[in-house]
Amino acid sequence: MTIRPFQQLACPLDGEPLQREGNTWACAQGHSFDVAKQGYVNLLPVQNKRSRDPGDSKAMVTARQSFLANGYYQPLAEAVAKAVLSGSEPSSELNCLDAGCGEGYYLRQLAAHEHGQSAQTLNLLGLDISKWAVQSAARQHKEMSWVVGNNANLPVLPETLDWVLCLFGFPVYAEFLRVLKPGGRLLMADAGADHLRELREIIYPVLKPARPSQNQVPDGFKLVATEQVMFSVLVPSAEQIGNLLMMTPHLYRASAEGRGKVEQLRELQLTVDVRLTVLEKVE
Repeated sequence: MTIRPFQQLACPLDGEPLQREGNTWACAQGHSFDVAKQGYVNLLPVQNKRSRDPGDSKAMVTARQSFLANGYYQPLAEAVAKAVLSGSEPSSELNCLDAGCGEGYYLRQLAAHEHGQSAQTLNLLGLDISKWAVQSAARQHKEMSWVVGNNANLPVLPETLDWVLCLFGFPVYAEFLRVLKPGGRLLMADAGADHLRELREIIYPVLKPARPSQNQVPDGFKLVATEQVMFSVLVPSAEQIGNLLMMTPHLYRASAEGRGKVEQLRELQLTVDVRLTVLEKVE
């Protein structure tokens, strides 16, 4: 399998194609964007930011990187890779965007997946609104494109992608439709009813009822497949339990008392329960 950087980027200011010359991406209108020393490019205009430092903080990114590097979510990463690669031709070339890539774990696992298709080419792009996440991702894998941007205004040319991944992220279906080729696919990962149940039972006095799964398919898509990925994992240290909490929304939702209970834990057996949904752009 050959891994290459996806390069069909669009100027975030006018939508024109970007061309790379040396360490600068520029469009025909003269807008230019420098490649940072870590290897990524910031395509998030100031006017599109809701804060000075949007997205995950540096501490949150470090916690997520440490937790995922221990392989606790490896079965989920394998399921994501299989969903993307199954059914593709041995010599195919696929363009794939991870929209909300974090520190790049799932794209790296996709690139490393053994699928028995040595002639296949993956052109990969990771995008996140957090510059700290993209910096971390770019440091760890140089053969992909890494971009600071947001899902509401993807700096990607129309109809250039075979796959968009939105894993525990914020889907913007109109933008995903715009950048997907006809017949291109969207893979989403969402927390299932029992996801991290043991952690939530410690944090909260009463668990909220599970949200029903979304049955309505967004306009412009058709449902291709759904899959439940469920497994148990032992988190064997207070440090990694703390990293897990820091990389979830429960960090902000939990009370001080709830966070205090988590800090007392020395190990935690956890259920991972994730719904994978594959949608296809209607031609």
